[in-house]
Amino acid sequence: MNALLAFSRLVDKLNTFVGKSVTWLTLVVVLVSAGNATVRKVLHTSSNAWLELQWYLFGAIFLLASGYTLLKNEHVRVDILAQKLSQRAQIWIEILGVIFFLMPACVLIMWLSWPVFVDSYVTNEMSSNSGGLIRWPVKLLIPVGFFLLVLAGLSHLIKCIAFLLGKGPDPRERDRAKTAEEELAEQIAREAQAREAAAARAAAGEAR
Repeated sequence: MNALLAFSRLVDKLNTFVGKSVTWLTLVVVLVSAGNATVRKVLHTSSNAWLELQWYLFGAIFLLASGYTLLKNEHVRVDILAQKLSQRAQIWIEILGVIFFLMPACVLIMWLSWPVFVDSYVTNEMSSNSGGLIRWPVKLLIPVGFFLLVLAGLSHLIKCIAFLLGKGPDPRERDRAKTAEEELAEQIAREAQAREAAAARAAAGEAR
């Protein structure tokens, strides 16, 4: 079990590195998108290469960060019924879900997408749009992204088994740090309360 947990930690480090690196692509996408919009509006021209680069990077963000998302438990989880079960029962559901749903789906997509990438690479496939980009790099993102998700699934599976054996914490627990969305919601709530308090004080002053 110790060897498996060591493998899990190695996988987590890989997905953390990839995930945090990919977050910078969000800034690149924003800059490219803003540049394309500015050029189109000001100079009344556009470039298919830069337009395609936008969705290449967009695809890279979602595909390469999928394993990191699973690691951080930020994926969509529908557990209306499962949340009523015991903690161990919920972990068993996690294990069965990884084995019978996550892994088969990811492996199937990897298997089907790899020949598509190879064919694109061998033929040096180019975009059908004038001035477009080469196609094989974006097609490579599919098997690579799902490979990282498979590794993340294996890591999650190991941590679930370790929890059942009493050798690790519940892998479904999220980081205690608040997300940017939660912090923004709290800030909006505080500002709303401040406005309400100011309005109440003003109304009290007028009543006097």
